[in-house]
Amino acid sequence: MKLFDITTEYLSDFVALLYPNHCEACEQPLGKGEDILCLLCQYELPQTDYHKEKDNPVEKLFWGRAEIQRAAGLYFFHGKTKVQNLLHKIKYRDRKEIAHKLGRMYGGLIKETDFANEVSLIVPVPLHEKKKRKRGYNQSDFFAMGLSESLGIEWSAKILRRNIYTETQTGKTRFERWGNVGEVFELIEAKKLRGKHILLVDDVITTGATLEACAHALLQAEGAKVSIATIAVAH
Repeated sequence: MKLFDITTEYLSDFVALLYPNHCEACEQPLGKGEDILCLLCQYELPQTDYHKEKDNPVEKLFWGRAEIQRAAGLYFFHGKTKVQNLLHKIKYRDRKEIAHKLGRMYGGLIKETDFANEVSLIVPVPLHEKKKRKRGYNQSDFFAMGLSESLGIEWSAKILRRNIYTETQTGKTRFERWGNVGEVFELIEAKKLRGKHILLVDDVITTGATLEACAHALLQAEGAKVSIATIAVAH
């Protein structure tokens, strides 16, 4: 190893000692080689493993509501947990790199199964332009980007458009959520989706109303199929 490389490594270790990076889930200092999440949290965070299970609870959520091929989420989400901490940072504290990291992680897990074998395009649930300008980004875009990198599948944020600015879904009942998103999403250039199997992605699924509305829009394309993947599933 060259002297410059050795010096740089020691300098990096010294800086990390003074200003340690912290795990975004548990807030503890990251160890050498760890990134965004410590290895302990990666092991302990409550994974659903639904991507391995046909007719899992997330898929059943859409039965009779939308024709979904497969559906799954990476983590269970409930109450004040580490997963909630991650979702809050992703959505409200400009930590889009967490969504990207989780997308890469989930893509790696999905790739080991047949969950996305036929998928040819990844599409994130869109934000209204007003909300996107206010927040500065769409967190689902970065989750889609991470999935794309791991799965080797193209992603696009130009497939769906949210035409109506809706209130936050937090705290709403299932029926209130559906009334809040019905007729909101518009499919752009349906011809490009002809015959494609689309992986629709979002940060969290609760009642499924938003994803259901997006799926109905996507399924307007001739021969299109839709599967769903999210960072978290409300438990």
